[in-house]
Amino acid sequence: MYKPIYKMMYKKWSKKSRQSDRKIVIHSSSDGDGIDQSAHQNAHQNNGELVAEKSKVNMRRPSLYRVLLLNDDYTPCEFVIMLLMQFFSMNQEAAELIMIKVHTKGVGVCGVFPKEIAETKVRLVLDCANENQHPLQCTLEKE
Repeated sequence: MYKPIYKMMYKKWSKKSRQSDRKIVIHSSSDGDGIDQSAHQNAHQNNGELVAEKSKVNMRRPSLYRVLLLNDDYTPCEFVIMLLMQFFSMNQEAAELIMIKVHTKGVGVCGVFPKEIAETKVRLVLDCANENQHPLQCTLEKE
């Protein structure tokens, strides 16, 4: 039967991309026009051709951290709910559930984030609590 044209084009493209993953050959002229030497750090000369080999970059997920609210007897429940809604983008019901968990169990998880984001959220919560003269404590721990 007929093959859709996009499938044939994909097969041609994927074969070319697999072949070109091995090395990139840049033909350099004797005067060096158009070739930026600083851009070819992984390059080496091979019979008058500048050969740049691709290196694999190992990407891994960032470590995740839990943002925790700690219970105290002085911070009003409404303030905790307002913080959860403002800094953690929670709706009223989710914020109330976490506030109750903090009050009954002593600690509640507000969210799980990469380290920089978790540190920022902890700092925002602590600054807001200090501005409003509440002793609320917020920490983070590695998941």
